[in-house]
Amino acid sequence: MPKITPIDYRTLIRIFEADGFTIKRQKGDHIVMTKPGILRPVVITTSPRKVPVTHIRTNLTTAGISRERYFELLEQVK
Repeated sequence: MPKITPIDYRTLIRIFEADGFTIKRQKGDHIVMTKPGILRPVVITTSPRKVPVTHIRTNLTTAGISRERYFELLEQVK
């Protein structure tokens, strides 16, 4: 299994959109994404441009996305 590395926030947004999330709102440097059936929203920061690994892992847990699914979606959006 590859290692999760920091990626550009726009790529992360495309990954969550590929999984069915939509952008609900944006305030400042925070983008809030929601999906029916997921209780908590996923929050992605736009600053710095590269999203840290800890934020990616937290968002994956919140969204209920496994590491395997993350790498599948990453390949789709690249």
